[in-house]
Amino acid sequence: FRHWAGVELSADNHRQLFVPEGFAHGFCVLGESALLAYLCTREYRAEYDSVVAWNDPDIGIRWPIESGRLSDKDAAAPRLADVPADRLPTFAS
Repeated sequence: FRHWAGVELSADNHRQLFVPEGFAHGFCVLGESALLAYLCTREYRAEYDSVVAWNDPDIGIRWPIESGRLSDKDAAAPRLADVPADRLPTFAS
């Protein structure tokens, strides 16, 4: 929790990334365009959707760009510290 990893995905390196259920994830496009295939374990339900600020200093992600275009939802995202505890995933220990 509160750790991050970065992976560059491209047509040249053919890498893919599996993000387990309950894990936050984000991406940025480094070129002019990108094709993103986004698969889920079940049908999307808005009530389970959450968002955290992409530049939250408590997480400290080192993005390869300074800023970019954000959706309105992402631009208004709270810091992780401001997300109510009942909106955070829980994991068995």
